[in-house]
Amino acid sequence: MLPLTKEQEAALGLELAAKRQEHADLDATIHTLTASGLADQMLIQRLKKRKLALKDRIVQLENILLPDIIA
Repeated sequence: MLPLTKEQEAALGLELAAKRQEHADLDATIHTLTASGLADQMLIQRLKKRKLALKDRIVQLENILLPDIIA
């Protein structure tokens, strides 16, 4: 993989921060809806699926920004 420019690194860092925040927000929403017992299960499942997709993207971004260095 080619080294990232400072601009690319900054853009990916911003995306990573946004995805982490969205993931945390979804987690709180899912917890609140589940605790209330008022939400339908289909909505909760869609939110969980979105949360999982966000987690996958977060891991991708972390791997790009912080590659494993074999010592």
